[in-house]
Amino acid sequence: MADIINMPKLGFDMAEGVLVRWVKQIGEPIDKGEVLAEIETDKATVEVESAFTGVVLQHLVDAGASVPVNDPIAVVGAEGEQVSVTSNQSSVSSEQKPAEATAATQPESGETDAPAQSQIENQKSETLKASPLAKKIARDRGVDLGAVVGTGPGGRIVRRDIDAALSHQSSVISIQPTPDTSHPAPRTFSASDETIPTTKLRQAIGRRLVESKTTIPHFYVTHEYKMEALMDLRKQLNGYLPEDEKLSVNDFVVKAVALGLREFPNLNAILQGDKIIRKGGINVGVAVTVPGGLMTVVVQAADQKPLRIISNEVKAMAARAREGKVKPEDVDGSTFSTSNLGMYDVEDFIAIINPPEAAILAISSAREVPVVSGGQVVPGWRMKATVSVDHRISDGAEAAQFMKALAKYLEEPIRMLV
Repeated sequence: MADIINMPKLGFDMAEGVLVRWVKQIGEPIDKGEVLAEIETDKATVEVESAFTGVVLQHLVDAGASVPVNDPIAVVGAEGEQVSVTSNQSSVSSEQKPAEATAATQPESGETDAPAQSQIENQKSETLKASPLAKKIARDRGVDLGAVVGTGPGGRIVRRDIDAALSHQSSVISIQPTPDTSHPAPRTFSASDETIPTTKLRQAIGRRLVESKTTIPHFYVTHEYKMEALMDLRKQLNGYLPEDEKLSVNDFVVKAVALGLREFPNLNAILQGDKIIRKGGINVGVAVTVPGGLMTVVVQAADQKPLRIISNEVKAMAARAREGKVKPEDVDGSTFSTSNLGMYDVEDFIAIINPPEAAILAISSAREVPVVSGGQVVPGWRMKATVSVDHRISDGAEAAQFMKALAKYLEEPIRMLV
């Protein structure tokens, strides 16, 4: 029996996605877990994997179509199986082929009237259009979009075109030197105003966080942790690990948060009407910096995974997020989020709750500072963290107890290894 594959929902506020490219064509075999298509959201280009094994029997939408979440996009079944499935009419796609559309609008006399000429000009301008992700990558890498040939629907420039251009710099495009982000050059001051259009990702972040701050009553609790034992353990463990698998302080924090949420399930919850739903799984979101904004990748069942697995998963998901090639499971299903600015030498900050979650933890830098011990001022490692909590779900006392519970793991990190 044939199976339907739907447009996945990637995130709380996703309403639709653009089907950028079919990776598997009609008649091609596909295994469960293989990439079927690429879709583009406000945040990234995502690879949609097939949940079934069989043959691709139908594409229910055209490449370039904007499809609401959960609408069917393809049919997978047995070879030779006869199916008759139509796409949901709410999805936006054109049933008329480009060649047919051209023939329908061509004047019989062979002369081009003003509307037709305008249409031609519009078609020419379409070739310079680019997807939001392609624009971000082009801007970050100094790529001249006007010199890139688009291969997307209607000549739209998509990510693969930018990648191709970058791999053939000398013959395809002109690229400015990539700036050293670790030591950025001083910016030349200009007295004139500069207008910079906001990206779709930045617009999505704005909508979501405005909603969060205006509809969720935030309160904040800060705790300072003793980090000497964790820094020593991390150094010892990293001595046994290859360079690309070394543990970060953030890996320990994610594990500690997951274990702490076992004790405080009220913070691993969402509010639905007049009910609080405590989530069964503990899936910790990790905010990742991507070109033009932020994205939250998700460590599924973080309380059940060892530190090394958490570290490897976060590295892999962060890399895919920065490349704009996340998988649906990378960004879906977080029950509690973390935001770490420790790498920027930050002493303290607060974060905005990621709806519909109950809380988010803001993690600052682990720093060697003067501390008082036994009446003496001595050097010590300290790290501040602040939890932002939805006051409709929890209260200050519970949040304070959760932060104290984190100390049990961060200050005695051996607990996270047993």
